[in-house]
Amino acid sequence: MPPITELTRIEPIHLERLARQGVFTTGLFLEVSETPTRRQTLADQVDASTNDVLRWRDEALLLNLAGLGSAEHDLFAFAGFDGLGAVLKVDLDTFHAAVARAAGRLQVTPPTDLVIETWWEQARTLHDE
Repeated sequence: MPPITELTRIEPIHLERLARQGVFTTGLFLEVSETPTRRQTLADQVDASTNDVLRWRDEALLLNLAGLGSAEHDLFAFAGFDGLGAVLKVDLDTFHAAVARAAGRLQVTPPTDLVIETWWEQARTLHDE
């Protein structure tokens, strides 16, 4: 599981407060924010809103896609996918085109078709859990 510091949509003060709660990875964060009650409790503990926690959770889910590292996270962000919710809003062809276009603009080798399709399908699986 990626470290919680990989989240780009969270303020440093909230990262510090999450660390004081023992939340150091995105996996732990997803666990402690799993239900509406847990999200409210966590928001209260770190002095954030539940909407903040939902935004962080959306990005944490994205970071937990198989094979997604910091370079891929940057690629997704450049393609306009800052969280799992953004991936869920598009069909596979649109997702594929956006990722390929972003890779071209960043002058990096684009992921294979299979990898892109796997991420897109896994996003739907994570959403359904």
